Amino acid sequence: MFIDSHCHINFPELAARMPEVLAQMAHNKVTHALCVSVDLPDFPQVLALAHQYPHIYASVGVHPDYEDTPEPSVEQLVELANDPKIIAIGETGLDYFRLQGDLEWQRERFRTHIRASRQCRKPLIIHTRSASVDTLRIMREEGAGTDAGGVAGVMHCFTESLEVARAAIEMGFYISFSGIVTFKSAKELQAVALELPLERILIETDAPYLAPVPYRGKMNEPGFVAHVGEYIAKLKGVPVEQVAQQTTANFFQLFQLQA
Repeated sequence: MFIDSHCHINFPELAARMPEVLAQMAHNKVTHALCVSVDLPDFPQVLALAHQYPHIYASVGVHPDYEDTPEPSVEQLVELANDPKIIAIGETGLDYFRLQGDLEWQRERFRTHIRASRQCRKPLIIHTRSASVDTLRIMREEGAGTDAGGVAGVMHCFTESLEVARAAIEMGFYISFSGIVTFKSAKELQAVALELPLERILIETDAPYLAPVPYRGKMNEPGFVAHVGEYIAKLKGVPVEQVAQQTTANFFQLFQLQA
């Protein structure tokens, strides 16, 4: 059994195919999925899916790429996170790849999410791209890690270095690998995945994006997370059942859920 720890099944291209998406999950033995919020206007759709389906969970947050969108406050995030189907804050973080210029607003938004996580005691879903130094700095300054009184979380769709991964793990975070790890061009990322302990790894799709081999270039969906798990098992030379069992246990432990 696998769990997709990060997807966006509320996005129109997947929401329109929901019966098929859920059937593919069941066929591939993907038992649960976490539908991740990217902005507040669309959050009600995310929450509605989580309430409609017992095996779908949700988060609340505003993605760092969304510049022209309502800015969340700590109080607002904490209030929305009160719902029992909301198991995380995010996705949040920094992205210096897609956006240029003065990004102080992005850093302040990140701090808001970390403060909300500390207050409501729900883990963070962190997005970082071309911004690992500032991401780790702000995580430390705001006490995001369990080592500083926070509740940690997951570095989602990880593409950074082994040093960044180890720094996050030291703070209590998990590292999540998406379909990118299956790409032939992702040799450096594969080397990171090989080095990290399975006890600190999650798997995800980030659907509808980043479909793993053999579906690369097609629309991604939660059922395809099984291919990420199978690839990591092959990479590490362990049974796929071990990867499935451990990443599932990691998910339930991180998000404080009963298996």
